[in-house]
Amino acid sequence: MSSIVDARGLSCPQPVILTMNEIKKVQKGEIIILVDTDTSKENVSRAAIAQKWTVKNIEEEGTGYRIIITKD
Repeated sequence: MSSIVDARGLSCPQPVILTMNEIKKVQKGEIIILVDTDTSKENVSRAAIAQKWTVKNIEEEGTGYRIIITKD
């Protein structure tokens, strides 16, 4: 089951902090992060990769983005 981090409406660094907290909590699997700015999309993706997670998919959703990260 995927975890969902809804960081829409938040400015950096909040989306990254919420993502990092979820990564520490679940440690593996799939996390879906919802953001609404290009800056948040880039920063969350970089933070996930730095933690050895894979950015599986980034898709536009409404006025923002849905980022799916995974780790086995």
